[in-house]
Amino acid sequence: MSYPVEELQRFGYQQELRRALRFRDLLAYGLIFMVPIAPMAIFGAVFSASGGMVVTAYAIGVVALIFTAFSYAQMVKPFPLSGSVYNYVGRGIGAPVGFIAGWAIMLDYVLVPTLLYLVASVALHASLAAVPVLSAVPVWGWLVAFVAANTAINTRGIKVTAKFTWIMLVGELAVLFIVLGIGAWAVATGVGRWTWEPLYNPSTFGVAMVLAGTSVAVLSFLGFDGIAMLAEEAKGGARVIGRAMAGALVVAGLLFIAQTWLAAILTPDPQALIAGGDPEGTAFYTAIAVAAGPWLGTLCAFATAIAWGLPDSMVAQVAISRLLYAMARDKQLPGFLAKVSRKRNVPRNAILLVAVVSLTLGLYMNVRDDGISLLSSLINFGALTAFLLLHLSVIAYHLFRQRSRNLFAHLAMPLVGATILGFVVWNANVAAQKLGFAWIGLGLLVLIGLYVAGRRPVLSGLTPAERTGAPVRERA
Repeated sequence: MSYPVEELQRFGYQQELRRALRFRDLLAYGLIFMVPIAPMAIFGAVFSASGGMVVTAYAIGVVALIFTAFSYAQMVKPFPLSGSVYNYVGRGIGAPVGFIAGWAIMLDYVLVPTLLYLVASVALHASLAAVPVLSAVPVWGWLVAFVAANTAINTRGIKVTAKFTWIMLVGELAVLFIVLGIGAWAVATGVGRWTWEPLYNPSTFGVAMVLAGTSVAVLSFLGFDGIAMLAEEAKGGARVIGRAMAGALVVAGLLFIAQTWLAAILTPDPQALIAGGDPEGTAFYTAIAVAAGPWLGTLCAFATAIAWGLPDSMVAQVAISRLLYAMARDKQLPGFLAKVSRKRNVPRNAILLVAVVSLTLGLYMNVRDDGISLLSSLINFGALTAFLLLHLSVIAYHLFRQRSRNLFAHLAMPLVGATILGFVVWNANVAAQKLGFAWIGLGLLVLIGLYVAGRRPVLSGLTPAERTGAPVRERA
């Protein structure tokens, strides 16, 4: 079933977005956002950071985020709203904390499209270097083209976006299965070396090292949470949101583990990769080329460029535009971001703003030598911080406000999830920690400014008891 109009009205909102997404659309959206072939672009970085235990790094990542998906499911039931952690934390703990959660995840969502556009543009420019006409197109030219194409599609409505993501998902999976099939056949016929070292390498094993690798690998999973941003556009209600998030995580996790294990087996010189890293981002393509020749590596590079530049950045733009829309209608961001196109039922102003920011930041980061690595570090920190607050909101809302007796779902699960993520954040890149905390500090200053201006964060539809944090009965 779909939520009736009254479901949003009791929170003080109107149904402005179009409910057109089914479970399969949400699943495809989550998979596209994560990109089934995402590890191809960062395989070398994860391999080096984890001491070669790339499979373990991805396995820990999927386990940690399964707990996070469970917490999302617990909060989307009482609050089936756009805005994701901004709404869940704000209504579970308090509006000011919700603002900080929204600010933290904004760091992720605002920068993700920029990173995707930049990586895709660099990769496409490199992979087309041998094509006379296209080789003349500079990196910034591809970046502008990607931004323009995605913005045009997203402003036409969520159904158009959903159809396009399905087409691109099929293409990505086709490339991945070709790679897995050829690679597995090569290993079976004696190419490469079968080893358990991608899972456990006794010569390099260390908890801190594996978690450092996980902090990089998490980048591949970011996007499953974007499904929650579509709560007001899903036909099946809260249950279908939770199912889609869990399903997308499990499917992506299995695909990530399969392709990284295969690449690790085929890597020509694993010790050199661990020691020297992968500054060019080509370790996966080099490894997979061992199985069938350079053409297979080139296919992977081209597929990665298209996947990151079109469908992945497209759904990222959808996610951040819904977050901006949700915060703006609560008067915590400028009101023009809450305007919805009556013809297409999408927050057009928010979509256009994201396009402008992505283009501006992308062009700036393109001229920096550390642009890609800087963006990657900041994105992971913002997302993991927001996920930590999400776990705490489950405990605060269900255990303390609702007086829940389900200690497994409302205490044990979120507590374990928060603990795992806490260790990952603690072992993250130091530069990422410094820049991330600086962003959170800026958010606190903005929050103080809102209070000084008499615009303290207040979420629509909260009862007086909910605003003070007092225990309340479950909503009817």
